[in-house]
Amino acid sequence: MARAGYWLSPPTKVTFIISLVLVILALLVHYAHVSIPLVSAHVFETLLIGYLVLLIGNLFRGL
Repeated sequence: MARAGYWLSPPTKVTFIISLVLVILALLVHYAHVSIPLVSAHVFETLLIGYLVLLIGNLFRGL
């Protein structure tokens, strides 16, 4: 009997870097009190988007 489930794949370098940049921007705004206009008003959402980009990169092959 075959097992159903998700096959995770490593994200591409571009996907990983985009995710990492979003997370670093959110952390800088929150902890270092750096003012970045678009990120400053939406710190949690920026962090969430960074995580979701990484998640999508792991779930879908080639992203």
